[in-house]
This record gives sequence, structure tokens and C-alpha cells, in this order.
Amino acid sequence: MLAATLGKPGRPLNLLCLGAHCDDLEIGCGGTILRLLAEHPGSSVRWVVFASTPAREAEARASAAELLAGAGRVEIEIDSFRESYFPFVGASIKDRFEALKAGPDPDLVLTHHTADLHQDHRTIGELTWNTFRDHLIAEFEIPKYEGDLSRPGLFVPLPETTARRKLDLILKHFRSQASRRWFRRETFEAVLRLRGIECNAPDGFAEAFHVRKLVV
Repeated sequence: MLAATLGKPGRPLNLLCLGAHCDDLEIGCGGTILRLLAEHPGSSVRWVVFASTPAREAEARASAAELLAGAGRVEIEIDSFRESYFPFVGASIKDRFEALKAGPDPDLVLTHHTADLHQDHRTIGELTWNTFRDHLIAEFEIPKYEGDLSRPGLFVPLPETTARRKLDLILKHFRSQASRRWFRRETFEAVLRLRGIECNAPDGFAEAFHVRKLVV
């Protein structure tokens, strides 16, 4: 299979990362971000989380700071929209997206899948497409009770060291979620291994995304 590349090798990228909840970005695309920062030194990252509590915000900031340590420039923004109510406060979140649009032009937008069955995830995915119409948007996936994992079209193979680091950081920083039955290392590793099988990843690990439009 002929592999695609993002940008010129070694050149910095401008990444916009949008997550509904405090651990979504790490779960959905943490490995890809680690790989991109290693391959594109000096990259800029704008990291936006829309729902939080004070305790969850502290976790999210500590996680993002460690995950993004390899970036050249980082902006971490944690909002406090009411979790599970995003469709009902959509106008306020839309205003927030309009403010994001006024920021630096991203090379890649990482966001939730628009067919995600969690209402908060879906709202963020839909507003991403409303706002960034002429950008490369990659929609990540989150394993959950609803069982909505489907057939992604973009795969990012991960070195085993990168995959392991992603898993370590999730478990290290989001201890408030440890009581949830799905929040297990085995859960997140299973998704990485499944996507690794599907793209024949050399080390057996990959993250996957839905990409609606890609211009070559």
C-alpha cells in the first residue's frame, strides 16, 4: 500500500485538537499526536477541551502538558460546558467555535466522529465541519458502551514505544476515571491492536480516523 504523508518531512505543523471531554483527545488520537510531534519538530498545537470540572481540568492540563512536551508551541484551553448537554447548549458552543476560527489556520484538525453516538462527541464533530470547511479534518474514535466503532478510512501506524506511552499517560493522569469499568488499559490497547491488524502496522499498533475529504 502506498503511504500518504502529512506536510513536508521535518517541517513544523499547526495542529488543532478538539475534544468534548478531558480524556477524549488522549484516547482518540494521543498516539498520532506523539508521532506527529516526533516527526515534525517545532510544531504548534492548540488543544481545546469543552467540558470539565475543576478536578478534571487539573487532570487534563497535566496530561496535555506531558503529551505535548515535544511541541514547539502549545495553547491549552479547557472550557466548562455542561457535560452530556451539548446539543441543548449548542448556540454557546457554536460561538466558541467562531472564536476558534479566528485563530491560526490549522494544517490538521483532529476532532470527534460525526457519527459518534455520544451526543457531546457528535456535537463537537458536527460543529468542526460547520467551522473548518476548507481544512483537513480527521475524526477520531472513542470506544464506549454504545458500540459505535465502525470502518475508518485513515490509519496511523504507531511504533510500539509510542503506543505504550499513550497508554501510560492515559492511566497516569486520568485517575478520576479509574472506577469506570471500560476505563482499562486493555480496552485502549485492544483498539490499537485491532486497527494495527487492519492496516498491517509494522509494530501491530495503530490509531484510525474517518476522513471525509482529502485533497492530493
